[in-house]
Amino acid sequence: MLQIFTHANYDFVGKRRIAYAISIGFTLLGLAHIAYKGGLAAGIDFSGGTLIQVRFAQPVRVEQIRSALDGIKLGSAIIQRFGDPKEYLIRTQLTGEPLEQLTRRTEEALTTAIGKLEVRRVESVGPQVGRDLQFQALYAVLAGMAGILIYVAFRFDFKGGVAAVIALIHDVIVTLGAISLTNREMSLPVLAALLTIVGYSINDTIVVFDRIRENRGRVLRKGQTIAEVFNTAMNQTLSRTMLTSLTVFLTVLVLYIFGGEVLRDFAFALLVGVITGTYSSVFVAVPIVVDWENWLARRERAKKAVAKV
Repeated sequence: MLQIFTHANYDFVGKRRIAYAISIGFTLLGLAHIAYKGGLAAGIDFSGGTLIQVRFAQPVRVEQIRSALDGIKLGSAIIQRFGDPKEYLIRTQLTGEPLEQLTRRTEEALTTAIGKLEVRRVESVGPQVGRDLQFQALYAVLAGMAGILIYVAFRFDFKGGVAAVIALIHDVIVTLGAISLTNREMSLPVLAALLTIVGYSINDTIVVFDRIRENRGRVLRKGQTIAEVFNTAMNQTLSRTMLTSLTVFLTVLVLYIFGGEVLRDFAFALLVGVITGTYSSVFVAVPIVVDWENWLARRERAKKAVAKV
């Protein structure tokens, strides 16, 4: 396997206090901004609304479409380019107006101001459906984390399962904080990105945990401490971790740059998630297990000391 760190000997565990402070800082910043805004801005998928996809005969700008729609009072419509400059998505909040009438008024306003167009798709999500999707989204994330806890606890140990889930919660909160800070909406593509981040992050963590398990039996007998065993495992898997993360990051970056507006929020969430997922595997999940192991060892020594007295 390609090695970019042939003789890595970094003290990751020794820097865990600094890493904890960084993680807590970013987590609190994200939560504070979400609370300040009164929660994440919900997209049409979760809040309900109407989506109209139109294609013009010639390229147009977002400003032209918005100017044309101002006259029919659609409220805070979101306009996104869908692929080439001729095709756009128009998202509006629910107004109580019949869907056919809203579509007709929109088409007439755009045709008058810009020119000939084709309405390619019209979708509407009611408020009840939006609430149901919110519940299902929360259930999907929680169910995924519960499944990961059970798997890692069974495959390795309970401490590893808890540490992995804490790292995943960290990744999700930091990503949601970044979405809030950049004034993006919570939508189904963003939810898909969050679930992808959960899967990516746990995969990276499992690779490190697996190497730790391989090393513990044969190196602890040589007198190494728990921290040294864990550092060795992380240094051994560092090249694999960085190569995987860099490959995924560059792929998603291309998607973010060239994928168009429709995929931009999805790609942005993945970009943040790849960074936080790589970071948390090394600086959150593993250090938590180290501190837990050290605490158990201290407690065991204290029990033995009391027993001798």
